[in-house]
Amino acid sequence: VLNLGMNDNVVKSLSTKTGNPRFAWDSYRRFLEMFGNVVLDIPRSKFEEVMDDLKYEQGAFEDAELSVEALQELVKLFKGVYTQEGLAFPEDVMEQLRLAIGAVFRGWMGARAVKYREVENIRNLLGTAVNVQVMVFGNMGETSGTGVCFTRDPNDGTQELFGEFLIDAQGEDVVAGIRTPKPISELSKVMPEVYKEFQANTDILENHYGDMQDIEFTIQEGKLYMLQTRTGKRGGEAAVKIAVDLVNQGMISKEEAISKVLPEHLDQLLHPRFADVESELYKSAVLAAGLPASPGAAVGRVAFTNEKVVENGANNIPSILVRDETSPDDVEGMYGSEGILTARGGMTSHAAVVARGWGRPCICGCTSIKVNESKGELLITLPDKSTQTFHEGDYISLNGNTGEILNGEQLVSPPSITGNFKTFMDWVDATREIGVLANADTPDDAREARKNGAEGIGLCRTEHMFFQPERISQVRQLILGNEEQEKAALEELLLYQRMDFEGIFKEMDGLPVTIRLLDPPLHEFLPSLEDDAILSSLAEQLGSSSADLIEKVKAAEEVNPMLGLRGCRLGITKPSIIEMQTRAIIEAALNAIGDGVDAKADIMVPLVGKVEEFRIQAALIRSVAETVFEERKTRCDFRVGTMIEIPRAALTSHKIAEEADFFSFGSNDLTQMTFGYSRDDVGTFLPTYLKENILLDDPFVTIDQEGVGELIKMAVKNGRAVKPNMKIGVCGEHGGDPRSVKFFCNEADLSYVSCSPFRVPIARLAAAQASTEKKK
Repeated sequence: VLNLGMNDNVVKSLSTKTGNPRFAWDSYRRFLEMFGNVVLDIPRSKFEEVMDDLKYEQGAFEDAELSVEALQELVKLFKGVYTQEGLAFPEDVMEQLRLAIGAVFRGWMGARAVKYREVENIRNLLGTAVNVQVMVFGNMGETSGTGVCFTRDPNDGTQELFGEFLIDAQGEDVVAGIRTPKPISELSKVMPEVYKEFQANTDILENHYGDMQDIEFTIQEGKLYMLQTRTGKRGGEAAVKIAVDLVNQGMISKEEAISKVLPEHLDQLLHPRFADVESELYKSAVLAAGLPASPGAAVGRVAFTNEKVVENGANNIPSILVRDETSPDDVEGMYGSEGILTARGGMTSHAAVVARGWGRPCICGCTSIKVNESKGELLITLPDKSTQTFHEGDYISLNGNTGEILNGEQLVSPPSITGNFKTFMDWVDATREIGVLANADTPDDAREARKNGAEGIGLCRTEHMFFQPERISQVRQLILGNEEQEKAALEELLLYQRMDFEGIFKEMDGLPVTIRLLDPPLHEFLPSLEDDAILSSLAEQLGSSSADLIEKVKAAEEVNPMLGLRGCRLGITKPSIIEMQTRAIIEAALNAIGDGVDAKADIMVPLVGKVEEFRIQAALIRSVAETVFEERKTRCDFRVGTMIEIPRAALTSHKIAEEADFFSFGSNDLTQMTFGYSRDDVGTFLPTYLKENILLDDPFVTIDQEGVGELIKMAVKNGRAVKPNMKIGVCGEHGGDPRSVKFFCNEADLSYVSCSPFRVPIARLAAAQASTEKKK
C-alpha cells in the first residue's frame, strides 16, 4: 500500500513543503484507491469508473493531464465511493497503519496466496511479515519516475537490461498497465546520469547474488532509489543460458549453476512448445482448459476413433484423439496421435500415464467439453458460457503444460539438446552419483531415451507390445482359445516379441535392458462386450459363436483384477507365456550379439510377494535360456531379478535377495498397496485429502517417504545385507519426479532411477541437484 499516512491535513502540509500541490493531491487520490481496494476490499473498478468519468469531463486522456483542481475533486469522489460501500475513510494515520498491517496478515490465507504456495511447494511457514518503510515518490514531475527491470532477458537469457519505466508515476502504474511504459533503454536519453548509475547498481546486485535480478526502482527529483531486488523468474531457454553464462563469466561454480535451473525449465525445453504463449494471437485462441496431464504442444485434426487416427496417419494428417476417457483399446489411436484430450480422468488416469510414457501432450478431465462420437462432434463451453462446436477433421491445438485447448493450428517449436543445453547437461552428468535409465517399450522409445541421455532401459513393459491390432488378436486367442489355438498364438507372439527385443537391444547397444515379463491382468486384453464388430471378428477367428465367446469373456473377468491373476501369478499358472517371452528375449539377445551388438539382458519377474514365487519363475527362465543356448550352440550373459511392488516383498527382501540378481521398485503398485488406494479412483477423494492436509502431496506423483519410503529403505538395507553390491533401482512414475529422485538418491541409496524417455534429462538434473545438496 503506497502513500500510507495521507489525510486531509497531510495533503496540505505535503503540498506546502514540496511546493508541488499537484504531486500531493495525486498521491492522496492514489492512496485512497489503493487503500480502499487492498485493505477494505472495495473493487478497483468502482474507483476506475469515477476517474474515467472525471477524465472525460475534463477532456483528459491520461491521468497526468488532470489539474490540481481536478485531483481535489477526484479525492472527494473517491471518498464518496467509500460512503457508497458503507465505509468511512480513516483520517487517523495510526488506524490506517493498523488496518493495512491486518490486510497483509489476512492476505496470507487468501485464495491467491494459498494457490501460489501450493504451486511453488512452499510449506511449514508460520505466516508472512510486514515491512513499513519511508516512501520515495516517482510522481513528483518530469524529473521523477518509476520502473521494473531484469538484469538479463528472462525470455532468452541475453545479457542486457530488460525492463520498463514511466516518468511522473508510481510503481502501481507500471504493474497495473494503467499507462504504456517505455523500454528501459530510453531512460539513457531522458536521464543519462541516472541510467548510468542504475546500470552500475544492477552489476553490483547481480555480482553479489550471483544470479539474474528482478529490480524495482524509483527516481525522485533526479535521485535514484533501488527499492527491491529478488531472483528473477525466467523461462526454460533463459534459465539454461543464464546458468551457463554465469559460469563462463566466473560469477558462480558449475555446482551452483546446476541448482539455479528448475526441473520445470527443462520440461519446457524437452517438449515441442508453442512459439509465443504471451502473444495476443495465442491468448485469443484459448477455448477452455483441463488438467495438464502430459506436457508439450500438439496440433492436429480432431479424431474420435482409433480408426480415424490411423487413417489420418496413413495420409500424413496429424490427429488429436478426443475421447470421453481412454482405455487399453485406444492405445493404437493414442500412439498414433499428436496429442490426447479427454473429458474425464485425472493426472494418473490411463490417458495421462500412457501419454507421459510416450511423450504425447495430454489434457484430461476437461469438464468444458462434451464428446458426441456418434455425431462426430466436440462441443466446447467457452469462458463466457457460449459454446463452439468442432467436427471431426477440424484443427485444434493442445498445450499440455498449461491444460489449454486452442482453436486452430498454433505455431510450434521443436525441442533439441544442443548448445547451452548440451553444455549444461554435461555438467549435470559429471555431478550426479546415481544412474538414470528410461522406461521404453519399443525401439523408437529406446532411441528417444538414448538421445535424451538414458544409460539403459530400467523398464520394458512387454504388455505394451501386444496392443497393436494384429498382436492383440493373438493375445485374445491365447486367453480364450483351445490348447491348439493357444500354442499357435504363442508361436506368433514369439516372432513379434523377438523382433521388438532385438530392435531394442540394437538401439541400446552396450547398455542394460531390463525387460519385465507380462504383468497386467488378462482382462485388459479382452474385448469390450459392447463392441459387436470385434466380438464377431474374434469369434470367427476362434471358430466359435459370439454367444459362446461372450460367456468366455465374462468367465475371464475378475472382481478385483489388480489383485488377481496377474504378474508372477499369471506366469506360474500359465508357464507357457513365460517360456515364450524368455525364449524371445534370449534369442533376440543372441541375434543382436551375432550382429555385433553388445546386448545386456535383465529379465524381471513382476508382482512377487513370496520368495517361492520368484524361485519357481527364475528356475523356469533359466531352464528355457539353457535350452536356447543348447539349440544355438552359444551363450550370453543375462540376469534375473524382480520388482518389489508388494509390501510383503519389501518386508522379506532379505530372502528374495538370496535368489534374485537385482531389485527394481515398482513404486506405483507399492504405493497403491501400501496406502490401500486405487490409483484409478483416487481422484474421488484426493482433492479433499490435500485440502484437509491429510496428504501433503499426491502419493502417486511424489513418493510418500514416511510410509512407502520406509519400506523402500528397509528393502534396500536388507537386500544389500545379503548382496552388498546388488543393483537396486526404481521404475515407477516417481522415477521422473524431482523430489522423489532426491529421496532415492540421498535417502534410499538406490543405484538408478528409471522414467519416461522424455523425462530423462529432468531426472538427470534432479539427481545432480541431490548430489550437490548432499555435499553441503
